[in-house]
Amino acid sequence: MGTIRYILRDTWRLLSRHFGLSLLTILTSVAVFFLVGASILFVLNTRYLVEAVEGDLTVQAYVRDTDGALEAVAKKASSYDSVSSVRVVTSDEALERLKARLGKLAEAVTLLDENPLPPSVEVQVRRASYATVIARELIAMPEVEEVVYAGAVAERLQKISYFVSRLSMVVLVVSLVSAALVLFNTIRIGVYARKEEIGRMLLVGASRNFVVFPYVLQGVILGTVGAALSVVLLWFSYGMAISTLERSLPFLRLLTDRMIVLRVGGVLLSAGVSVGWICSWLAASRFVRQASRSR
Repeated sequence: MGTIRYILRDTWRLLSRHFGLSLLTILTSVAVFFLVGASILFVLNTRYLVEAVEGDLTVQAYVRDTDGALEAVAKKASSYDSVSSVRVVTSDEALERLKARLGKLAEAVTLLDENPLPPSVEVQVRRASYATVIARELIAMPEVEEVVYAGAVAERLQKISYFVSRLSMVVLVVSLVSAALVLFNTIRIGVYARKEEIGRMLLVGASRNFVVFPYVLQGVILGTVGAALSVVLLWFSYGMAISTLERSLPFLRLLTDRMIVLRVGGVLLSAGVSVGWICSWLAASRFVRQASRSR
């Protein structure tokens, strides 16, 4: 019990004695973890938007007007695991769609003696990268006259998805390294300021863990407080950002449920505890180990 009381008292002394440095460390941690959280939310929304657009990407296969052609093409398309849905569009249905799109100009369509639109099969793919493969497979069928799909859009979506994944990893690594360096230097300064006191404690028989643990607890507190404050800022700023985007760009598909911020906040808190623990342990134990050798 006395050991715990000493550790808590010594941790409070470390935080209060270097209050300015501790405050600066917390503010820096808030900025770093806020950047990490904002980057994660940006990546999640970008992936959600890309997946939503990919889900609307269709391959239109126009089929020859022969018996059983529609059923054969639809059956072939349904056999692929990369296909989410298949819909058969008859010539009459295609004509009705055209009239709906033309609006007031639909009267011109009624002047046609016969329906010029061929039947087709609409194939919805799960990922943009699958569209080209499905299109090649369908155009190779003798029943298919032509295949139409947004090939350029599919390629761009695939590139965007790849770029966002790599960017998220780079931002995450850089931000965590920055937070680790800040906490490491803060603990190292605190240890150096008490080097004589630490030397005396080691001389009277104090163990290394006993000496190091207050610094570890200090690092955990600083990292956790910084991460917690960044979560609070993310909660309010994300709500304002979503509201602004919904008003200005209502067609965008975004993650509007702010519970996603709490899930990201759990990751940030875990990172704050882990980074604070590891960095403070490395900074303090290294100095204590050197002090033990010099006795």
